[in-house]
Amino acid sequence: MLKGREMINPIIQQNNVKTSIFYINDYHGKSINMERTVTASNEFDARMKNQKDVDTLKLSSGDIMIGEDFKTNELAVKFQKIIGITSSAVGNHEYDMQEKISSVLPLFGYNLLAANVQINPSNPWSHKIKASVVEERNGNKYGIIGTSPVDLYKRVKVGIIQQDIKVSKVKETINDIQQEADKLKAQGINKIILLSHLGNTLDKIVANQTDGIDVILGGHSHDLIFDVKEGENLFYSKSGEPVIITQAGRDGKNFGILNLEFDQNGIIKKVQNNIGTTREFKRNAPVKYIFDKIFGARETYGYIKSAPAPLSHDLIEPNAHAYYITDCIRKDLDCDIAILPSPNIRGYFEAGKVDTRILGDILPFQNKLYKMKYSEKDLVEGFKLASKSFTNTANKPGIFYPSGLKYTVATNGSLKSMTFIDKSGKETPIDIKNPRADKYYTVVLNDYCAQGNDGFTVLNQPYNILEKYPFDATKCVKEVLLKTKEPVEISDDGRIQIIPG
Repeated sequence: MLKGREMINPIIQQNNVKTSIFYINDYHGKSINMERTVTASNEFDARMKNQKDVDTLKLSSGDIMIGEDFKTNELAVKFQKIIGITSSAVGNHEYDMQEKISSVLPLFGYNLLAANVQINPSNPWSHKIKASVVEERNGNKYGIIGTSPVDLYKRVKVGIIQQDIKVSKVKETINDIQQEADKLKAQGINKIILLSHLGNTLDKIVANQTDGIDVILGGHSHDLIFDVKEGENLFYSKSGEPVIITQAGRDGKNFGILNLEFDQNGIIKKVQNNIGTTREFKRNAPVKYIFDKIFGARETYGYIKSAPAPLSHDLIEPNAHAYYITDCIRKDLDCDIAILPSPNIRGYFEAGKVDTRILGDILPFQNKLYKMKYSEKDLVEGFKLASKSFTNTANKPGIFYPSGLKYTVATNGSLKSMTFIDKSGKETPIDIKNPRADKYYTVVLNDYCAQGNDGFTVLNQPYNILEKYPFDATKCVKEVLLKTKEPVEISDDGRIQIIPG
C-alpha cells in the first residue's frame, strides 16, 4: 500500500526530467522485512520498466546493518545489492562492527557515502567511503552526497572508531555538504540528492542553510514522513529553490517512492512522496531461501499463543514484548532486576513458533549481558535520564524496560514513582526524591548501557561488575522457552505507566 500526495506547479514543460526514487533507511538488520521489501522493489521495477522517460534511482540513507553479528550484516549488504541500491549513506550502525569490519567491507557492491568524516588511512573504512558520487540515467546526471551522524560516538560502543574516525560537528557538517554541492554544481550537475543520516531536525537546518541540494533522503531519527507539506518537509534553500525532505521510519516497516519532475535548471516543479508498508507485501521466496541458507539451520524454542500488536512509538511506549524478554533474563540469570533499553528491541513476537531468525529479528544487536551491583540511587538516576526521552530530540535515548521494577513517567519527561518487585511479588516503593545510596540490587543489563553509552555515565561502574556473560538476551529467552511447556501469552501487565505532564 502506498500513501502519497502531489505538489504541482501548473507550468510543466515537455523537456522536464522525470525521476522516481525507491528509498530506504534504518532497516537495522530486519531480515524478514528485507524479504518483503524485495517483493515491493520488484513491483517497482515492473511498473517502471515501460516508463522509458523516467529516470529511476534506488538509494539508502544508512543503518541497514546492525550490531556485531557477521551473518546479520552479510544479509543487510546482500539485501541492498539484490534490490539494486547504488549508493548508501554510512549510518552509525554500519560502524557497529569495529575490529571485524574487514570481513564485511569486501561484500559491498554499492557506493558508501559520508562527506563529513575524516578517516585514518590505516583504517579499513578509509578506502571505502566517498564524499559524493555522480550517477547518470538516460543522459541525466545526479549528484549524490552522503553523511554519517554528528552524534556517532553516542550511538556506537567505545572502540577503534573513536581513534580512527573523526566526524564533523554540526556547523562543519553543513560546510562539508555545501562544499560537495559546489563541486557537483561546478561540473554542471543541477540535480543533487543528500543521503542524510543526521536526523530530521538537522535535515531541516541543512535544507535552509545550503544551496544546490534538491532532495534530502533522511534517516537516524526514525521519522515516518508522509506526503509533501510546506514547513514540514518542503523547505527552501538559501537561493529560494525547493528542497524536499523524506524519511521512512525504522526497522524496515516502511519504504518510500519519491516521484519528481525537474526543469532544465534542476529546479523541482512537481513532486509526489509515497510511503509503502512492507507488511502488505509477501516475503520473497527466493530471497527467503538465500537468507535461510546464510543463517543456517533454524531451531524452534517454543510457541507464542498471543501477543500485542507492534508499537507505534518504539522508544517511548510500554512494550509487553520487551517485558517478556526482561522476565526471561531475570529468571535465567537469577538477578533482582533486569533492564533493556528500548532501542535494543527491534521487533516483536507473533502467534506461532519462536525460532532463531525471529529472535534475531527482535534482538539483532547481540549485545552481551553484564551483571552489575547498582545502588537504589544509581537506578533512579538512570531511569530519570531515560525518562527524558519523552521530550528529547527523536525520543533518544529511549525509555528502559524492566523486570523487577515498575514505574510511572510523565509525558514531560519526569520520573514520578518507582517500585521494586521481588521474586515473590512483594512490592517495595522507592523514594525517588531521596533514593538510598547504601541499598544495592543485582542488575543485569546489556554491555552498551553498562559501559555508559547513550549518556548513561552513572551506570558505567567497572568496579561493580559481578559477571560478564559471553552471550546476549536471546540465550535467556531460548532457555526459558525450552522449559515452558505451554504456548506463551504475552501481555502488558502495566509495569510502565505513562501519565500527562
